[in-house]
Amino acid sequence: MKLVLPRTLRARIEAEACAAFPRECCGLIEGWWQEDVAKAAALHPARNIAVGDDRFEIHPEDHFAALHAARSNGRSLIGCYHSHPKGTPAPSATDRAGAGEENFLWLIAALPRADGQVTVAAFAYCAGDFLSVDLDSPMGADFVTSSE
Repeated sequence: MKLVLPRTLRARIEAEACAAFPRECCGLIEGWWQEDVAKAAALHPARNIAVGDDRFEIHPEDHFAALHAARSNGRSLIGCYHSHPKGTPAPSATDRAGAGEENFLWLIAALPRADGQVTVAAFAYCAGDFLSVDLDSPMGADFVTSSE
């Protein structure tokens, strides 16, 4: 499995992770699947309504707005993204407990401090576990759009 996430979108996730520090940022990824390759076309940043700084919960209004936008564009929500402030770019126990949709992508942006370098990794939830996904971030792609 592979995710094509254009650099403009990747940079936006990294910026959101830094801006939200020490809380987790979160959002949804709009795109489509072409066999075993997922292509990200837009990001839908979301309000994190989780009580703790070390978890995320996407506001339901933001989730429905992203779903509506994706459908309007003839695409779907193929995954989510969130940050791990002071953490690692790997699914946490909380992520594992919250996952459930088969073949849904999870991007995790880890950063040691607000002004630190962000490391991004991608995973797919399959058969009750997270599988590592190859992440390709090309310079430009004509299919990229971005939601605000």
